Order: sequence, then structure tokens, then C-alpha cells
Amino acid sequence: MDTSTLTLRQHLERVQACHQAAVDEGLVPWLSAVRQVQVQRFRYTYADLLASPAHREATTFFLEELYGSDDYAQRDAQFARIASALERLFPPSVLSLALQLAHVHALTESLDLALARAWAQVRPTPPTMFTPAGVAVCAADYVAAWQSLGHRDDRGSQLTGVVDMGHQLTHVVRIPGLRTALKLMRRPARAAGLDLLQRVLEGGFDAFRSLQDPSAFLDVIGAREVAWMSTLFDRPGDAQHTLRCCLTPTPSR
Repeated sequence: MDTSTLTLRQHLERVQACHQAAVDEGLVPWLSAVRQVQVQRFRYTYADLLASPAHREATTFFLEELYGSDDYAQRDAQFARIASALERLFPPSVLSLALQLAHVHALTESLDLALARAWAQVRPTPPTMFTPAGVAVCAADYVAAWQSLGHRDDRGSQLTGVVDMGHQLTHVVRIPGLRTALKLMRRPARAAGLDLLQRVLEGGFDAFRSLQDPSAFLDVIGAREVAWMSTLFDRPGDAQHTLRCCLTPTPSR
């Protein structure tokens, strides 16, 4: 087994171990809450980009594929199934992108699981955030768990990995003929049961090809995430206020 395949499998095994640990330790409700908070916070922080025709597609890709609350077990299984073929089927830049995606995914899962554990220590009863009182408690507990956990360097590495992956995507979308090759893969991918992985590849390609200035977009992501992490670590009161705003349901008209 070549080094790239081994590394990819190790990342995916780490993700699977996190999923199993959440089940074994009874942490699924806390892990689900962690992801819901993070999705709502992302939507709040990037509401302007999600509303912008020029940035909506790329921002949605980040939200759904990197910050989403979905269970990616099926996608990961597909990824693992073709791990040994990646080096043979794709150019080095695409292989590097796949490895980076797997690395960021594994790191994110590990940090989310650790945060769920810390949250369960802060409040042993499963969290709820669908009432005004629940929102306030949830915001306070999330920030308290974040601060008790720490891992500031790991959070910085996670952000660096996400931004680096964006820069790699920017390079990959410029490879001549790759978009056509991806399109031609649709039918065989569906036949092989790799439709979810195909969706991720095409979605990332189209999202970044749609950007006029990908570097500027990634700079905005990086700057806002650094600012948010600083707020969480250094200004807990401000962080709680932001999360209450993120989590409070918008009244229907």
C-alpha cells in the first residue's frame, strides 16, 4: 500500500473511531448540539456571503461540506473504498486535495468529540436550544466547554488546514480538462456507488471556479475565523452574546 493511500485510510479510521466513541460514551446529543451551534454560527458570521450571488456557492460548499451537521459516514466509506485508486486515477494535485480534505475532516471530528465531552462535563443533561431559556443555557455551556477544553493550537491548525484546502481547490480548478473529466465520471461513479464522493468533487470544483477572486474570499474566511476564535478564548461574554443571536429563531412572518 502506497504512502498516500495509507495516510488517507488512517485519517478515515480516525474519523470512524470518533463516531464510535461518541456512541459508546453516550455523547451523541452533545455532539449533535456542537455541530448545530457551529452551523448556526457560520450562517450568522457569513450571512453577507451567503446572500451574495458572487460568493454564495463557495460559502455554501464550506458550510455543507466542512462545517455541516450532516453525518458523513456514507461519504467517508466511499472515500475509503477508492483510496487505493486515487493515486492511479487522479493527478497529484487532486490527490493532495483529497488528503487535505481527509486530514481536516479527521481533525475536525476529533475536536468536535473533545468539545462534546467537555460540554457533557459542564452540563450532564443533554442540551436543548429551541426555547429562549435553552438558547441562553446552550450559549453559556458551549463557551464554557470551549474554554475548559482549550486546544488553541489545534484550532489554529484546523483553520489553516481549511484555508490551505481552499487554496488547493483554487489551483485544481485551473487544471485544463479536469471539469470535463469529472463530468464523464458521473455514470461510472453512480454505478460504483460513489455518487456522494462525486458530488463533493464536482461541488468543490464548481464552487471555486465561480469565484472571481478566490484568494480574497479565503482571506475573509481566515480573518473572521481568527476573530471568532479570539472571542471564544478571550471574551466569553461577547461570545455568549453572539451565540444567543445565532441560535435565537427568527420570528416567522
